[in-house]
Amino acid sequence: METVLKKKYLTAIIILSILLILVIIGSLIIGRYEMNFAEIWNALSNRLNGTQDDTRKMIDHILFNVRLPRILLAGLVGAGLSISGAALQGTFQNPLVSPDLLGVCAGAGFGSALGILLLSGSSMLMSLFPFAFGLSSILLVFFLAGTKGHTETLSLVLSGIVVSSIFNALTSLVKYVADTGDKLPAITFWLMGSFSNTTYAHIKIESIPALIGIIGLLALRWKINILSLGDEDAYTMGINPQRTRWLIILFSTLVTAACVTVSGIIGWIGLVIPHICRKLVGVNHSALLPVSCLMGAVFMILVDTIARNLTTAEIPIGILTALIGAPFFAVIYRHTKGGK
Repeated sequence: METVLKKKYLTAIIILSILLILVIIGSLIIGRYEMNFAEIWNALSNRLNGTQDDTRKMIDHILFNVRLPRILLAGLVGAGLSISGAALQGTFQNPLVSPDLLGVCAGAGFGSALGILLLSGSSMLMSLFPFAFGLSSILLVFFLAGTKGHTETLSLVLSGIVVSSIFNALTSLVKYVADTGDKLPAITFWLMGSFSNTTYAHIKIESIPALIGIIGLLALRWKINILSLGDEDAYTMGINPQRTRWLIILFSTLVTAACVTVSGIIGWIGLVIPHICRKLVGVNHSALLPVSCLMGAVFMILVDTIARNLTTAEIPIGILTALIGAPFFAVIYRHTKGGK
């Protein structure tokens, strides 16, 4: 049985890795300015060799300054949101738990909206707002849930809904007082989620905390399996369940806040992708978390490619993920319920 599971895991990793490469190449090719594979290969070869072809400056600019940073950021955000959702669902043994539901996205969203209102330009200080309010949101959730040793999942989820409502109201207040000519459009468009105008500076802002969180979650993935056995069994195996839960929540919050900082609020990724991956590799989080990472990256790059090419005016990616994710989750939920 264990051999079969390992084969399924390795097969999923190989297929998703190949799919990720194909999606990246396709996303580089497809766009308003069409390229072919030969042109992309020549541009990459010139960049690696340190040579520059003056006749292909336009291709070089679009490839390396427009599309490539956007693809890298979309893949990193998709991987981060997916692994955060999978880790939180496993930690609380509830498939409905996600960063959105626990108020992290709403808190980080309010922090970013406040940063846009109070600060200007691409100040590094602005990136601290989502982290601070994302972390404060999860602390507030635990305070309301009354964590004294053990937290009931229902109380946690309900507290998350309350905290999300509070931060959503505060975000609406920020939009109400924002300058309608400048700040309000920026906040509104940002809240819908987008990777437009992505630069390597955005990747630098997001990559360090996101990678720290992702690596931390991957390191703790086997402990998530032990948490499912119950606190008493976890203690007998030398693991402090409360401390482990806090570490998982901290890493998940770090990843989610970093993603929200650069891309806005993109929902449903952390809820839907882990469900799909669970169907592929099962509930073993040693396999589920890496597979969720890869599938999240593939899905986000694919959706972003659709968002920037479907119409002449770019569709905010948060709208597309909701339109795709919500019906898909409804089908999965109905199928699972029917199977029972």
